[in-house]
Order: sequence, then C-alpha cells, then structure tokens
Amino acid sequence: MSTSIAIAQPSAAASRPWYAQLWVHVMAGMAAGVLLGIFAPQVGERLQPLGDAFIKAVRMLIAPIVFCTVVVGIAKMGDMARVGRVALKTLIYFEVMTSIALVLGLVIVNIWRPGAGMHLDARALDTSAAAPYIALAPEQGAIPFLLNIIPATIAGAFAEGNVLQVLFVAVLFGAALSRLGERGRPLIGVLDAVCAALFRVVGVVMWAAPLGAFGAIAFTVARFGTDTLLSLGELLLSFYVTCLVFVFCVLSVVAWLCGFSLLALMRWIREELLIVFATTSSETVLPRMMTRLEQLGCRRDVVGLVIPTGYSFNLDGTCLYLATTTVFLAQATDTPFTVAQQLGLLAVLLLTSKGSAGVAGAAFVVLAATLSAAGHIPVASVAIVLGIHRLMSEAMTPTNLIGNAVATVAIARWEHALDERELQRHLGKR
Repeated sequence: MSTSIAIAQPSAAASRPWYAQLWVHVMAGMAAGVLLGIFAPQVGERLQPLGDAFIKAVRMLIAPIVFCTVVVGIAKMGDMARVGRVALKTLIYFEVMTSIALVLGLVIVNIWRPGAGMHLDARALDTSAAAPYIALAPEQGAIPFLLNIIPATIAGAFAEGNVLQVLFVAVLFGAALSRLGERGRPLIGVLDAVCAALFRVVGVVMWAAPLGAFGAIAFTVARFGTDTLLSLGELLLSFYVTCLVFVFCVLSVVAWLCGFSLLALMRWIREELLIVFATTSSETVLPRMMTRLEQLGCRRDVVGLVIPTGYSFNLDGTCLYLATTTVFLAQATDTPFTVAQQLGLLAVLLLTSKGSAGVAGAAFVVLAATLSAAGHIPVASVAIVLGIHRLMSEAMTPTNLIGNAVATVAIARWEHALDERELQRHLGKR
C-alpha cells in the first residue's frame, strides 16, 4: 500500500483546529457520560449498547486489516529469514517486559498491602456472578493458548476474529506470496488497495468514537457508582499507582534509550488512549495504532508483526493486574502466601498471562485460571473484585496500549527499520 494513502486521514485530522479533532470530541463524550451516570444512573445503565456497538464495528475490521497488512509487508520484504529474526526479537522483548511488569506488581502489592485487614471469608461470598468466568478457568493456560493459534479452518480464523489466528494465516500466506515472485505482484497490488480501503472505513467508524465513549463511560459510572469505589478503593488506588510507576519508570527508560520522549509518544496517541480508557478495550484502536506507528517512521512490515502479536504476548497492564489482584486476594482472605509461593506464582503468571486474549472478560478469566493453577488461594475469592474489574481495566488497557506502542518503536530501531527523521519530526527531540 502506498503508505500515504493509509495515513491520509490522521494527517488531515492533525491539521484541523483543536475543537474539531477527535480527541476533543471523545473527551466531551466522556464528560457527558460521567455527568449522566452520576445524575441519571438509570438512563446511564441503558447506554451500554452504544459502547458495545462501537467496539463491534471496529472489531469487524481488525481481521482483514491485520491479514492484508502482514501479507503485503512480508511479500514486499521477501526475506523470510528477516521475518523470523524480527519475530524472535519481538518475543524476547515481550518476555522481558512482561516479566518486569509481573515483578513490579508483586513488589508494590506486598509493600502497599491493600487487602490487609479485610478478613473476608471466601466460603461466604456470593460467587454466582463470577461463576461463568470460573468455569472457563480450566480452559486457559499456555498449551491451550498455543494450540489455539492454529485455526480449525482458514475461514474460521476470520469468522471468530482471533487476531493471532489471522496473523498465523497471514504469515504463511505472505511467505508463499513472496516466493511467487512476479506472478504474485498483481495479488499484492489488490491486497494493497483493499488495505487502503479498509483504513478509510476505519476513519468513518471512528466518527462514532465520541458516542461510543459516551455510552461506555455513562454505563460504568451508573453501574458502579461511588459505593464500589469506597469499598475497594485502596486496591484501585494501588493498582493505578502501579500502572503509573510502570509507565513512567520502566517504559520511559525504554523510550529514552530509543531516543524519544514517552510523553511525546503519549500525546501522539492521545486519541487512542482516550478511546481505550472509555471502552476498556484496546482492540478498538488496533487499526489506528498500526497507522499511527507507520506515521512515526516504523516500517510497515515491523508494525504488522509487532502490534498484532503484542495484543496477546505484550500485555503489560494485564500482567500488573494479575500480580496485584492475586496477592490482594490472598491478603483479603488471610491466606498465607510466602515468598517462595509468590515466586511460584510468578512462574505460573509467565504462562497464564499469555492466554489473556480472545476471550470475553479475558483478564478476569485468566485471574481465575491463575488462582486455580497456583492452588493456594480460593478460586471463589475472585468474586471480591468482579465488581471493580471494569474500573481496573481503565488503567490496564491504556498501559497495554502504551507498552505496545513503545515496543513497536523499540523493535523497529533494534531492527534498523525506523526512520529517525520522521520520528523526530512528529515527536520532537528528546
């Protein structure tokens, strides 16, 4: 694809006056949602379909965009050894960063101890609301997750919208197309044009982002209100602080080493951050993130491999959530949890955290799976945090998004696939 075609819309948006830009409209929608949720909660609770409809509209575009972008990127690259090298570097980076996130989460929750003194009896909890998530827990884990990367059928990968399955098919198809040489060029041109058209459709769908943010925030505020915040406020506060520490003390170091300012990058993706904060779904901005990172100078084939893979393997916010919440539940239920047991938990989380994509309420399901695998903490205790899971997601999903944005720039630099002039032009000098 002519990259200029794919990024025309964001560039045009940047030239509009501030009051006509998407991020302003999204913030206005969020503010209106908060007010409605506070003053008319019964109306606010009925607006959840607005947020759900927006998420579905974007999700329907993810599979074809990932497929076309990755196939064209690999086919034009032509060097499969290089594809394998990028993939290996990507997985190494992801494993290092998620390990750091897990360790940081465990350290802070042990120092802060937000669950100490609650003395909750897990046997007395009402687990009916959490039962569907607990039932899915045995199906999670590293082996089922890895096997699920291979779709039952090619069409099934697209029908289910499983990003990793689509990525798997796209890599195979791109590799085959690159070996066709001249015979494959007409098909590459067709996929290029389809990709450009799909990005135009994303631009159209994004006009509904303020409405989706309005509905999602109105529902969240109306449903959970202030009572939930007060009862588990210390857990929420500790988790939000943990996410901020990771972003500004870990990711900012990576950004500094790569020669750019993390704050400048966050300003660059501010619209995407607002959307995922409101909808608590990072999938809503996957296509836009690919476009925005190409604009920064990251080469298209690297973006096409790193971003979709990162949505399953580089969930820094989810790792922080799992580590924090697991230890919190042990503290809240007075369950003894030694240092040795927590190191065992760390090993479990390194596996279970990779399976937190492609499932409704994924992080919560994986939390139940982690408790089941660890064996020390009652699985039924997950009911304690079910009520605030969505509120925790409002810190978790932006952290995931920032982590994947930094990862893409870092790996592009590592692979010498980063246009430094474009990066400095958009983000300025460090």
